[in-house]
Amino acid sequence: MEAFSDPLLRDLLAAKGLIVGGWIVLALAIEQWRPAAPAPLGLAGYGVAWFARWGRNLGFFALNGALSALFVLPVTVAAALAAPWSRADLLGAAFPAGTVPNWAWLPLDIVLLDFWIYWWHRANHEWRFLWRFHEVHHRDRHLDVTTALRFHFGEVALAACARAVVIMAFAIPLTSVIAFEILVIVATVFHHANWRIPPALEAALARLIITPSRHWVHHHKVQADTDSTYGTIFSIWDRLLGTTTPTRRAPLMPLGVEGKAELPLIALLAAPARRPEAG
Repeated sequence: MEAFSDPLLRDLLAAKGLIVGGWIVLALAIEQWRPAAPAPLGLAGYGVAWFARWGRNLGFFALNGALSALFVLPVTVAAALAAPWSRADLLGAAFPAGTVPNWAWLPLDIVLLDFWIYWWHRANHEWRFLWRFHEVHHRDRHLDVTTALRFHFGEVALAACARAVVIMAFAIPLTSVIAFEILVIVATVFHHANWRIPPALEAALARLIITPSRHWVHHHKVQADTDSTYGTIFSIWDRLLGTTTPTRRAPLMPLGVEGKAELPLIALLAAPARRPEAG
């Protein structure tokens, strides 16, 4: 495909793999060194239950890696190439050619895509059909780096299709999308990581980005807290749109989905197609 002949795009794809792989390894090491919270009863140490949990989460990561290559990337490339208008057509009247350098569009694209992902995450909680897939992520009874890799492949595919509409509507270039994907994965691993961060530092970071303590509350096994704090990179959207919660993180607060139990990997894969459980 012609898009992959762009040296910058090839470099971004290569950088994405290196950055994501290195960041995951580093994040795993830090949370073993300075964990913020102990594992819940039944997951402590490195027994069978702990490895079963990692097996579930990493199983989703492997499936989604294949899906990304076979579906997500082709859909994203096709959307960028199929935009019915150019950025100049969309913004030419407000920003005549040459008045805004090309590099300046990247931060604007990232803010736009982060605003979109805020609404997509919120929709995954508010629309029953989408929640069937997203609930798989929330059933995890503990929060660590592997939780950031645990998303049902159906949710990933639906997100790629929804994002394709945004890419076409705003004529967002592939380079911006891939740069955004790198930031999203880095941010998602960070705010799921079981890191003990000095409170003053985390409070300062939380003014700009989603931090582990804020996202930990999002995974609280209480529906009111689960349905809050939808930001992925920037924390401003939740403040502006009133979707924060006053609840503060407690090391032993129960995590998961209210009224729902954890399931084995195969059952989680089939969960969106099953009749909703009572409770």
